[in-house]
Amino acid sequence: MKLRLVPILLTSVLSAALLFGGWFLYRQFALQEPLQKIVSQYQGVKNSQISINRSEVTLKLDLQPGTKLRELMQYVSAEGKSVIEGRTLKLDVEQHSNALLDEYWDKAMFSVAEAMESRKYTLIPSKLDMLKQQYSEYSDIVATTEIDEKNVYVSLSSGEESKVIILPRQPATMGVWNNA
Repeated sequence: MKLRLVPILLTSVLSAALLFGGWFLYRQFALQEPLQKIVSQYQGVKNSQISINRSEVTLKLDLQPGTKLRELMQYVSAEGKSVIEGRTLKLDVEQHSNALLDEYWDKAMFSVAEAMESRKYTLIPSKLDMLKQQYSEYSDIVATTEIDEKNVYVSLSSGEESKVIILPRQPATMGVWNNA
């Protein structure tokens, strides 16, 4: 029996093209497109780009100022559950910041980091408000904070400019005590 090289190579190339093409079409039309529709339907999302790999789903978002990030995460997690299925959901928000918002965040960062480290998340809004009271140039900045199981979301906005900071939470862990 003599093997012919051309039919074997042609069959291999066609099989590889069919398998990888099918995988690409599945990823595009069964995963990314439905999730893209879910995200784009949420009020406040101007533009979105989705990247899906084995372990995580990354949403690159352009948001309008005042968009509720915690609610957006809950909505996407609930509606896109079949697509996300076991992957971690990660947000990458496009910043529309200005010098005033950056300066405000720079001054607030130490207090926010201290509250995050001590897990006293309720101090964050009061520290941000206190900073606005101390400096009159920050009176027009609207600072909102939200929290969920995984993150603390800080949104700063001033007119059409906005800055979004996503701080990962580290939930309290139970330890073992010697005298227990």
